[in-house]
Amino acid sequence: MVKLLFICHGNICRSPMAEFVMKALVRSRRLEDEYHIESAAVSDEETGNPIYPPAKRCLTQHGVPFDNSKTARKITPADYARFDRIICMDASNLRLIRRIIPSDPEGKIHLLMSYTGRSRDVADPWYTGDFETTFQDILEGCEAMLAARL
Repeated sequence: MVKLLFICHGNICRSPMAEFVMKALVRSRRLEDEYHIESAAVSDEETGNPIYPPAKRCLTQHGVPFDNSKTARKITPADYARFDRIICMDASNLRLIRRIIPSDPEGKIHLLMSYTGRSRDVADPWYTGDFETTFQDILEGCEAMLAARL
């Protein structure tokens, strides 16, 4: 079983969107037994908060089911051993994760968009309000991850 942990700053927008998009893609391909998928934050400022309402609306508009009881949590050093891949939404997440997980000897930590062949950030809707662009980035990255069988 491949264990994936999606990471963003607060775990209320991009990483839970990625968690539920990937779960929907896995479910549509009948691969549920092959994947365990979660999300977390590099910051503790949103810990305990639910998915941001505009992120929920965007998922709903695209027919992506999500768990309404999902709340934000911060990544821990123990997550490095628990997960096979730790997938960050942007370069800032990569920098901040090094404070929590100082080294990556197994090469588990990646940018989501690197799976598309373009190592760039997933658009951050917190600043732009553009959840559609974020959704499309996440969908593209998750589909590329599945095509690579990760």
